[in-house]
Amino acid sequence: MDDKKFMFWQKWLTYANVLTVVVGLLVAFAGNSIFFDIHNDYTREVFFQSNEFQSDVLDFKNWLFGIIGGTIVGFHILMIMISENSFKKKELWAYKAMWYGILSWFLIDSGISLYYGAIHNVVIINLVALILIGLPLIATSKEFKKEQR
Repeated sequence: MDDKKFMFWQKWLTYANVLTVVVGLLVAFAGNSIFFDIHNDYTREVFFQSNEFQSDVLDFKNWLFGIIGGTIVGFHILMIMISENSFKKKELWAYKAMWYGILSWFLIDSGISLYYGAIHNVVIINLVALILIGLPLIATSKEFKKEQR
């Protein structure tokens, strides 16, 4: 892979994580907005079989969304820093760290979501994030295999 292609994928990785930071901020501060109507509707259907969240449940959901949003922001800022520094320098540890981080999140989050019947979370959120971040990791894998030799 030439440097131009590698830089394309490295920037894709950075911008995918920037986009995810924005999503994390929306989760934390706008979890009841139009951006999350579909997710909230499916969540109500799966867990509450009702049209509206009760007031105390909505408060609990908003608190959890704040925590989750903050975690998303922190994790993906770290991914941006790795992408813009060590990943860009083709340091193998950075490549592995990004895979380990995204896969551990995906497997745990998706496994728990599937266990509780929240398939919508896997489809709407998890698979999209895995593809956005996994694609540049797959595309650049040969560059890091060269570094391993």
